[in-house]
Amino acid sequence: MEINKDTKIGEILEKTPEKAEILLEAGMHCLGCPASQMETLEEACSVHGIDVEEIVTKLNA
Repeated sequence: MEINKDTKIGEILEKTPEKAEILLEAGMHCLGCPASQMETLEEACSVHGIDVEEIVTKLNA
């Protein structure tokens, strides 16, 4: 699965659950929150003050 800034958090967790660890390490500790499931990766990074391009690179590595 190719992940980009518009990929929804819920889709990442559903299709590649092993990537949750990367998101948690980056400071996204609200992955279980129902609202986060519909957020894009860019929206979630913005809320948490995280560089979206850095996370996209890590998730696709």
